[in-house]
Amino acid sequence: MTLTELKYIVAVARARHFGHAAEACFVAQPTLSVAIKKLEDELGVTLFERGGSEVSVTPLGAQIVAQAERVLEQTAAIKELAKQNKDPLAGPLRLGVIYTIGPYLLPPLVRKLIDKVPQMPLVLQENFTHKLLEMLRQGELDAAIVALPLPEHGMSMQTLYDEPFVVAMPRTHPWAGRQEIPADDLKLETMLLLGAGHCFRDQVLEVCPEMARYSSPAMDHGMQRTFEGSSLETIRHMVASGIGLTVLPRASVADMHDPHGLLAYVPLAHPAPSRRVVLIWRKSFTRRAAIEAVARAVAECKLPGVDMVKLEAAA
Repeated sequence: MTLTELKYIVAVARARHFGHAAEACFVAQPTLSVAIKKLEDELGVTLFERGGSEVSVTPLGAQIVAQAERVLEQTAAIKELAKQNKDPLAGPLRLGVIYTIGPYLLPPLVRKLIDKVPQMPLVLQENFTHKLLEMLRQGELDAAIVALPLPEHGMSMQTLYDEPFVVAMPRTHPWAGRQEIPADDLKLETMLLLGAGHCFRDQVLEVCPEMARYSSPAMDHGMQRTFEGSSLETIRHMVASGIGLTVLPRASVADMHDPHGLLAYVPLAHPAPSRRVVLIWRKSFTRRAAIEAVARAVAECKLPGVDMVKLEAAA
């Protein structure tokens, strides 16, 4: 049994596809398949049920894969321990960021870190929350910036900031002159939302009960209809073209009162819905100074409209 074989079975369990798993591991599919068959023969068990293009994990295989993930995490921890006597700020930091934060936080954050800790370049990964958590567990990332709520994760966590939501609409919309908009009013409009998999979509539906109620396809009244987009910027352009309204995180709006823009932005009525953005990392990760450097840099980015939270001890 080798660490490489454990890495392969974890990759297959995640991708549910031998070819995609091989691509993720940067090996040829026959190499990966032979290694997994060798491990199955050594253990005397079947880890995966192979049926055409679909691959499923057997019940015992799921237990073994879970143990393999823990072994790989502990292996990464051993490597980190070997670096303890070195400068924790020296060397790359692999940082993940969710899609709805990356475009607005990363440009100022990267500039800050280049100025403050040029010896610690960032290796960046944008992805969905659940994917970033998987990569953290397997040691493929050192830390990630995500939004609450999170599934059970067992990570250390540092709160960064609270970010309110705002409503975006064409500048010609009758609501453009309002001071605020009750969430209940959104059911009267065509709403544009991110597609399934984006945690921001779930957060918007959670904090705007009327949207959660009336966005159901089974409902034939209330909210007229919803469209799904792949990114906030795609949705922003759709709103500008007059297709409907959307809800955006405040940091994605550089100027709430731009008189020359195609869009108008109005806050949601009190209590204003918001999301809490946090930095998470494995408890076994030893470069605490690197984590603190990222948290301080985020605090200095001065994102528009967000409320920075005082840095405290990790949870």
